[in-house]
Amino acid sequence: MKKELTCIICPMGCLLEADCEQTAHGALHVTAVTGNTCPRGEQYARSELSHPVRTVTSTVAIRDARYSRLPVITSGPVPKERIFDVMREIRTVCVCAPVQIHDIIIENICGLGVHLIASRSMERNLP
Repeated sequence: MKKELTCIICPMGCLLEADCEQTAHGALHVTAVTGNTCPRGEQYARSELSHPVRTVTSTVAIRDARYSRLPVITSGPVPKERIFDVMREIRTVCVCAPVQIHDIIIENICGLGVHLIASRSMERNLP
């Protein structure tokens, strides 16, 4: 079977075509990839079709700061099928200012081996 996808690794956005076979366990095995202009496209297609992952960005509530939301990001990619679990955990968090960029907000989120970190600093809002 053939699968078409657009590479998101660089701005080129190559239209990839992957030849796949389904294994006895239902997983896809990529036998060939065409359409990529660099080796990263082939690597992306193989990864995306066998084990898709995403970096999650969101916000958490923050108290005593100028703004009510603090932008956060996972320190690495998480399995695509676990994004909703990650978001459920993120929604439970409220931090207090001050927070520095790269501070760990949730360590080992959902047991996935990645942390949720602050993607900006926020000082304490003085009354």
